[in-house]
This record gives sequence, C-alpha cells and structure tokens, in this order.
Amino acid sequence: MILGAVLAGGQSSRFGSDKALAELDGASLLARAVDSLSAWCDKVVVVGREEAPAPTLPDWPHAGMGPLGGIAAALHLARDEDFEAVLTLGVDTADLPDNLPALLAPAPAYLASQPVIGLWPVSTAAAVEDILRGTGKHSLRALIERTGARAVRLEREPANINTQADLAALRDKAGETGDGL
Repeated sequence: MILGAVLAGGQSSRFGSDKALAELDGASLLARAVDSLSAWCDKVVVVGREEAPAPTLPDWPHAGMGPLGGIAAALHLARDEDFEAVLTLGVDTADLPDNLPALLAPAPAYLASQPVIGLWPVSTAAAVEDILRGTGKHSLRALIERTGARAVRLEREPANINTQADLAALRDKAGETGDGL
C-alpha cells in the first residue's frame, strides 16, 4: 500500500500569494495535487496545512523544516498505518506522467528535476529523523545521499509552478493544446 503526501507547507514567497489556492483549469493546485495522488495511492494526506481537501498533518518535528519535515510526517503516518511507502509531490506540480509510481519503483527514487516528487519506503523514516535531528543540512539532497535514492529522468518533465509567470505559461500551454492539464 502506498500513502500519497502532498507537501504544502511552503511560504510561496516567489509566488506572491498562497500558491496552493491558485487555480489551473478550474481547480486549485492543492486540489489537483490531491486528485493526482488519489489515482495512485490508497490514502492521501496534505502535510503542512491545516485546511485541505484531504486529511492534514503538521510537519515533523515542527513547521519550518522544509520538504523533509513534510516527508517525515508522512513517513510516520505510513509506518503507524502499515503502508509500505510514501509517494510525495509538491503542491506546485502539474502535468505528471500517468505512470509516475511505476517510474519511481523500486523505492527510494525521486525525479531528478524535482526531488520533492519521490517514492520513499517507510524504512526511510529513520534516515529522515536522523537528518532533521542532526546539525547538518536539512535538505532533500541529504536524504537522497543517506538512502542511495535513485534519480529518475523523464523525457517530458512535469511543470513546477514557482511564480505567477510559471502558472500563466502553463495556462497558455493548456489553452494552446486544448487538452487542459
């Protein structure tokens, strides 16, 4: 069983407003991320927000720990509820490949272009805890190095929406193709 975790605890400083609530094709980025994970996962949670269209969790051990705090919280829940792995993605991701879990298997693995998109076995919880309790960098790179996670490169990378301009470009792209995203 796979637990899906939308990492949504960021500050949206480059975006200029709450990025999770920005809309694309009539749905918030947060709702789109939850929907994406729901297609692949047995349960989906949102980490780092108090209100969301799915159950929420606070970052572990506390807010302000970056993506690792969200991954740690999701891994703890996964361990407590007997999930095998956690599939993570940021709230600012769109246009994911339909076979994302298969691309990331076996875990641990992550997208080289967006390491926040990853498949992490529950056994990774100990490594995340050690990193977050340690004095070194609290970074995804540290987790990748500690676990030997495999980088996955895609022919067509998913969108990473960091600014209003990124969102506008994605809207334009969807309008040009008529596909929606």
